[in-house]
Amino acid sequence: MDFEMILSVLVWTAVGALLLFVLMFVDSLFTKYNDLEEVKTGNMAVTTRLVLKLAAQGYILSVSIGTSYHLLEAIMVSVVSFVILFVLEALTERLLRHFANLNLDKGTRDGKTGYGLFAGSLHVVGALIITACL
Repeated sequence: MDFEMILSVLVWTAVGALLLFVLMFVDSLFTKYNDLEEVKTGNMAVTTRLVLKLAAQGYILSVSIGTSYHLLEAIMVSVVSFVILFVLEALTERLLRHFANLNLDKGTRDGKTGYGLFAGSLHVVGALIITACL
């Protein structure tokens, strides 16, 4: 491992961490509650959902970095994947509300851990499907 390799690891890691922060911040703007405040108060449903979403997005970033030759390409793949997951989450939650009378967002906010686990696992499954295409 030479200096150039070490430097590239540092740059890719820093950019990846910043990108994850930005994506999770954008995601928090669309939730009907404050993720970090709910985590602070001990809401395990919100915590579970947040951790699974972070893991899913981190996995996508990991695979996109591993398959990309350029940093900008990896960033674009991660951003596009985030948008795909965001749209799929909205559609799935709408379908579950309509056909199964299951409101994942409200149940998660109300502290029902199963709801948070279900909502977060949708992101994990989406991440696995997306990364299979990379």
